[in-house]
Amino acid sequence: MLALGLAALALASCSRGEQGASGGRKLTLTPCRLEGLASQAQCGTYEVFEDRAAKTGRKLPLRVVVVPALAAQPAADPLVLLAGGPGQAASRVQVLMALERIRRKRDIVLVDQRGTGDSNPLECEFQSLEAGLAERFADTSPVAQLHKCREGWAADVRQYTTPIAMDDLDEVRAALGYEKINLWGVSYGTRAALVYMRQHPERVRTAILDGVAPMSLYLPLNAPRDGQAALDSLLAHCAKDATCAKAYPDLRPRTEALLAKLEAAPARITVPHPRTGVPEALVLSRRAFLAELFSHLYSPEIASLVPLMLDRATRDDWAPFVALSVGLSETMEHTVSRGLHYAVVCAEDAPFFDAAAVEREAKGTWFGPDMGREMLDVCRDWPRAALPPGYREPVASDVPTLLLSGELDPVTPPAWAEDAKRTLSKSLHVVVPGVGHNTLGADCARSLMQQLLEQGSVEGLKPSCGPSLTRPPFFTSFAGPVP
Repeated sequence: MLALGLAALALASCSRGEQGASGGRKLTLTPCRLEGLASQAQCGTYEVFEDRAAKTGRKLPLRVVVVPALAAQPAADPLVLLAGGPGQAASRVQVLMALERIRRKRDIVLVDQRGTGDSNPLECEFQSLEAGLAERFADTSPVAQLHKCREGWAADVRQYTTPIAMDDLDEVRAALGYEKINLWGVSYGTRAALVYMRQHPERVRTAILDGVAPMSLYLPLNAPRDGQAALDSLLAHCAKDATCAKAYPDLRPRTEALLAKLEAAPARITVPHPRTGVPEALVLSRRAFLAELFSHLYSPEIASLVPLMLDRATRDDWAPFVALSVGLSETMEHTVSRGLHYAVVCAEDAPFFDAAAVEREAKGTWFGPDMGREMLDVCRDWPRAALPPGYREPVASDVPTLLLSGELDPVTPPAWAEDAKRTLSKSLHVVVPGVGHNTLGADCARSLMQQLLEQGSVEGLKPSCGPSLTRPPFFTSFAGPVP
């Protein structure tokens, strides 16, 4: 009965929102359900030209979702989510349950960026869920598979850049009848938000940038250095923690020895598949191992298992590593549009660095230059897109902006937010202790978001993300951390 009541309230709120929207809503929305949301949302499709400049040719359907405010008199300006990746679909990011306080007064708008979700997705499956472990951990280049996928897309990949997508978003905003919006960008979505702020400054009331990727950050050029800093921090914390240090003595030198061993020859191992329990044989290279290790650093909760995993791997027990990696990859493989990811990076990042820069940025790191080299290989024959003049210049804006950084973030650490802040004249940067990539899980971050939206300014915001927030305790066994 409670769910039914909330659904009815949501529908009523949507009707009121349409009546109150400036200029009226021109986009028809119908009731729909989103995974992870108990009450009803409103969904629709808005068509845009693939080639926005020519205004002719193929049209793209953009999936649009409005999660209506619960208030009888909702605020006129919604919160618009810009998802990460690049390649994540906003309508499939399950974060709405964490936004209940915001949703009480504001609509939440989710638009699948062109090339993602249900907006002409540029899908390219590298591995199926049924793939065995040997295929799952194979050290292969994605170039051939991406070329094959590209031939099958009904798309001109030159038209799938962030500036074009942000003009799509503004057109959707107008069709929904919103005069102004509040932007909430996460990871790559922070770049998208900055681009929207530059292209449509008069339409932005406030901006929240979580895991900030400014125009000075190039994907994946800076990843080895930032990832190494996060890994060094993790190993240092373990060494200073009496319980972790006792459970995993000399973990750094043992890990370095493991990497040297994998460099000399890939490991030939047999482990039970985490889902089936059936033993499978695979070959694991140093490069494949490090790629997985990097992904384990995004979340401190997952990273709390890394010392245990590394310790076991140095003892030739690879089961924890395989289980952790398979669990993460099965989630990501089917939530990110690979094609859109490369369409963005090959247009907006790879043209601005070369092999020498890749080597320079990776020097002295365990992760090395492989990520950058692979990206340059993929982008070498990718159709070249046009970008606006000065695209990579810092975005200057006086929009009230809250920048949020996770202290332990391996891809967008706090220094990048500080770089963006230099040209955002009305901004506040808050570093959340003990948190990795994306701060939404911290109550203090959610409170700051709510405060910014309520007052429309960063003036007077009082961050409560203090020393009580720390890295989660390390696992010393599969039963969990020591109490």
